[in-house]
Amino acid sequence: MKKLEGFQRKYLRGVAHGLKPVVFIGQKGLTPEVLSSAEMAFERHELIKVKFNDFKEKAEKTEISARIEKETGAENVGMIGHTAIFYRQQEDPEKRKMSLPQRDGGGRGRG
Repeated sequence: MKKLEGFQRKYLRGVAHGLKPVVFIGQKGLTPEVLSSAEMAFERHELIKVKFNDFKEKAEKTEISARIEKETGAENVGMIGHTAIFYRQQEDPEKRKMSLPQRDGGGRGRG
């Protein structure tokens, strides 16, 4: 999957607004169990929220988010407070639930 563009990230943050976190990072950090939980969540949903319960420092959250991206192949589309939003497109086109907006070529914005 190619990198998301800014307008797509903004769209996904809007969609995620009403979602509840499905993965929680506790005091043990990013354990194999947490990664497994994230993988299962991505199988059911393409867009998930990850809540940081014990890591309140921005640098810690950024580091863990980068590891989640690397380990799961997802992309971080934003972080609000202690909650990160990740998107990973479903590999099977039949199971895809989301359709990302595409640049139409003639619209406003930077290209």
